[in-house]
Amino acid sequence: MAEIIKTYREKVPAIRFIGKQYGNQDRVDGTFGSKWDEWFENGWFEELEKLEPAENPEADAFIGLMRRKDGEPFEYWIGMFRKEGTEVPEGFSYVDFPESDLGVVWLYGKGSELYCLEDECAESCKAEGFKIIPDEAGAYWFFERYACPRFTQPDADGCVILDICHFIAKE
Repeated sequence: MAEIIKTYREKVPAIRFIGKQYGNQDRVDGTFGSKWDEWFENGWFEELEKLEPAENPEADAFIGLMRRKDGEPFEYWIGMFRKEGTEVPEGFSYVDFPESDLGVVWLYGKGSELYCLEDECAESCKAEGFKIIPDEAGAYWFFERYACPRFTQPDADGCVILDICHFIAKE
């Protein structure tokens, strides 16, 4: 079973997320795994890696960005954060985020046990005194951050660390 091993605040500059948007209709067996497979098969991450990265420590991580707002369809985006104002390649969409603070939670575990724990991670942020905030439209954005080598190199027990990040009020 996955466990939360660390929760902390991270400051990020204004950034542009570049990727592709999906919805619940794109899930296969309850997940977006097939869409991630499509990204790797089509070399879409390689295309984004050619663009100038954002100026934050985890800028080269692959991202599963989510948007949730009551009464509106759930959005799941796959892509990467890039520098503010980066030109968006054809076939991709983008979301701009202002300078922000993130509540970052490290989930430690194996494979599929790391997913669908965003609410538990939000509670861990709240326990640290962080206030999770919506955007101007009242939507909550949060994301999975697949950082290297935390996620890509399993330890002796076969476990990795997946970052779950929520936008929080600034200090």
